[in-house]
Amino acid sequence: MKCPSCLPLPVEPMAKLRFHIRFPEEKIPEPIIYEIGHEYQVVTSIRRADVRETTGWMDIELSGETEEIERAIEGLRHKGVLVDPIELNVVE
Repeated sequence: MKCPSCLPLPVEPMAKLRFHIRFPEEKIPEPIIYEIGHEYQVVTSIRRADVRETTGWMDIELSGETEEIERAIEGLRHKGVLVDPIELNVVE
């Protein structure tokens, strides 16, 4: 028997936001995407990428609460990565 005060809390939909990021040459060897996934409560998904010895870019999708995604983006910028939003962002 369920107790009447034990109703489930409403679940906020997780945001899924996409970004185009560019790495300066000196940042290419660093595991920046891995670090962001562990430092912030976001799920990282690389959608497209081209990383070479001297240049690199990625289109990534970050899933999580909007505030945490914003914190992760600031974290990327703090690490020296250039970040631009991709227009087709989705909330599910």
